Order: sequence, then C-alpha cells, then structure tokens
Amino acid sequence: MAGNRQFDITSLGYLVVASDELGEWKRFAGAGLGMQVVEKSANTIAFRMDDRTQRLVITRSPQPARYTIGWQADSAQALDRIASRLEEAGIAVRQGPGALAAERMVRDLITFQDPAGNRIEVFYGPVLLDKPFVPGRTHSGFRTGSLGLGHVVLISPNINEMKGFYHDLLGFRISDYMFKPFHAYFFHINKRHHNLALIEHERNGIHHLMVEHTMFDDVGQGYDVMLANGHKIGVTLGRHTNDLMTSFYINTPSPFMVECGWGGLEIDPSNWQPIELTDGPSLWGHDRSWLSPEQFEEAKQMRIAAATKGMRASVNVLPDRYLVGSDGIGR
Repeated sequence: MAGNRQFDITSLGYLVVASDELGEWKRFAGAGLGMQVVEKSANTIAFRMDDRTQRLVITRSPQPARYTIGWQADSAQALDRIASRLEEAGIAVRQGPGALAAERMVRDLITFQDPAGNRIEVFYGPVLLDKPFVPGRTHSGFRTGSLGLGHVVLISPNINEMKGFYHDLLGFRISDYMFKPFHAYFFHINKRHHNLALIEHERNGIHHLMVEHTMFDDVGQGYDVMLANGHKIGVTLGRHTNDLMTSFYINTPSPFMVECGWGGLEIDPSNWQPIELTDGPSLWGHDRSWLSPEQFEEAKQMRIAAATKGMRASVNVLPDRYLVGSDGIGR
C-alpha cells in the first residue's frame, strides 16, 4: 500500500475509556470541553460533538482494555481488506459481535491490538442523529465531519514497530517527523494534518486526544472555564510548527490529556510530502510538563531560536472556522 493514496481508514471515529470517575468525566467533558452529555446507563456516559450518537464514551462496566480507539473504515469492503492484511501479518483479528456493534452505534466492526497493546476497533456505518448537537457550555461547535473526531497521540518505547504497523498494515501516511526534543511521527488519513501521532516514551498508552473548535475565542474561553472549574493545565497555550494549531492541553480524570485547539492545517493527501521538523514542535508556548528536564530545556531553547529568527506562519482561516456578524464581530 506504500504508493496507494486511497485510504481504507478515513477518520478517527470514537474513543472509549474505562473509568470509575463518571462524575468527574461528566464535569470535565460536558461543562468543561463543551461536549453534549448523554446518560446511557448507571455505568456508562457518552458525549456527542456533532451528528454522531457518540464520540467519547466513559464506562465503568467491565471492559477488555482501559482504552479503545475506534477508526472508521471507508466501507464494508475496506473493512474486509484491513482484516485480511492484518491476518496475513499474523495479527489476531476478531469480528465484533452484533451486541458490540449496537453498543458502539455502528453497522459492523473488527477488533485487534496494535504492537503496544492498545485495543483498536475499525468500523463502518456509524449511526447518525437528526437531533442537533447541544453543547455542554456555550461555544460555536467542533470541527469534525469528514475529518473525524480529531487526532489521537500514542506513546510507546518501540516507536519504529508502531510506525510499521500503522503505516504498512493500516495505511496511515506520514505527514512529518522529528527527533528533537523527542522522537515522534505524525500520520494522516484525510485532510487533517495528522489524525494519529506516535511519541517515543518509556511506557505505552494514550498521550492525548485532540478536539478542534470552529472559532478561535472558544479556545481562550475554554482555557478560562477549565481553570475556573479547577481542572489542571497539562501543556500551556501555544502554537505548533507542523499543523499550525493554536491550543492548550488539559489533564483529564484519566491518565491522558485533551488538546483543545483551533486553526489546524488542512493538507492535500494526494501530493503531501513528509519532512523532518527541525525547529521543534511549537512556534511559541506549549510548555510541556511531561518532558524530562533535559527535553524541557531543549524545547524551550528551540522556541527561543524560532523567535530569534522570526519564524512566522499564516493563520488557517477556512469557511467553516469563522462567522462574521453584521457589526464586523464574529458571532
């Protein structure tokens, strides 16, 4: 598939998290992030972001893994192709039972594990709702649609094996990569600059989930709301060098973060060429408390170097990212 630009997997569909902190998650994702709360049962709470029945699911019911990452396939035929490639590579693939498909609100799905042990579900045929999305706090909405939920970043000590798995077997394409201040690969499957990233780290798991707002002020107001409600900032406000997203990261009730951003870069997957990032991950800001002291200092010096040479980037204002009121103020 190395030369094939047709993607069998087209977007990030959902994330399922096993947690006993349903109340904290409701406060965090509902009133904090602004997702719509859907009380499914005494043991499960779901969150909407758009016309999907659910994008984020938190459950304390018995789960096969702490996290389940759901990727959307282009079709039933694409789902079969993915399963065949995995099985040929010796990866155990299970057909999702009807009960699980109903629980995930999809027509069909397969399940397997990546080399780091993350539980992956690939599905097709999501259930859509006619009822409009109602945000958990006032904001202009999330940028999803064909771009999917957002992006997810995974950590693993064996980043090269993970890279081969997602690139060679699942068909993700490399957007760019870097070796300083940490080793990372960024991958796309649609016009979003990256739908998946891999960071070399001493342990396995999810580093963060990114959600993108449709208006810039939603990010700043979200920052204020999160702090006012006692949530802890994981990475300060800043702007990335690769996808040009302006964002901050907030610690969730589970051991990973959510990145809240605006203005992410759209690419053309048919002709995009990956490059090595040599100026660090951020143009400015984004103090990363999760880095080692040495990496933290290196990242800081790379930002200072970028400022010294005057690195600048255009702002990605697209039609679905702004509304202009009659008085000239965005509404």
